[in-house]
Amino acid sequence: MTDGTDKGERKSAVATRRGDDGTTGLLFGGERVRKDDPRTEAYGAIDEAVAGLGVARAELIQMELRGELPRVLAGLAEVVLQIQRELFVAAAELATAPGAADRQRLGETRVSAEMVAGLDAILAETEAHVQMPQEFVVPGETRLSAEIELARTLVRRAERRAVSVRGAEPLAGDQLVPYLNRLADLLWVFARAAEQGEARSATPSRPGGRRRPARTGVDP
Repeated sequence: MTDGTDKGERKSAVATRRGDDGTTGLLFGGERVRKDDPRTEAYGAIDEAVAGLGVARAELIQMELRGELPRVLAGLAEVVLQIQRELFVAAAELATAPGAADRQRLGETRVSAEMVAGLDAILAETEAHVQMPQEFVVPGETRLSAEIELARTLVRRAERRAVSVRGAEPLAGDQLVPYLNRLADLLWVFARAAEQGEARSATPSRPGGRRRPARTGVDP
């Protein structure tokens, strides 16, 4: 470690220092923007959601390594990884200046209708095998379900930030907000699947609320 005054100090490949003035560069568009710009806030919130999902995916992997992953949750880690990668597409769409939207590619740097349809298909399949609570629930019944719920709230924040951007200037496509909205719904259902996969039922938000018996045959 040095104090930064050593002429022989090696420069970091990560710390470019260009952001020391509080600005950052966009993926497409050229100009730099403030780090609290609505677009930066939006794709930053997506970055948080990706990290939150990473915690849940790591838990799934560790449960499998310990031999504790319920059979009905097999394959969920791969689905979460797919979602994380798709969120990079959503972030890329937001990290593009309006005048550079023509440089985006559907499914790579702009959210496509097919991506939303993919979430719809997973949601329908998962819902068909999950017993739904009859009222609002409190996260925390299991570690995995709580981690998924936390990721869900981060996706909701990203959705709100994306709506703010859309209100100020048109987004390149019309699928970004629907994608985030659908993903938050899916993660809520995943959390219920995680609880029921460990033979637990969701905790009602009201003291004395109705807790439905957990089923063990859930298949997400």
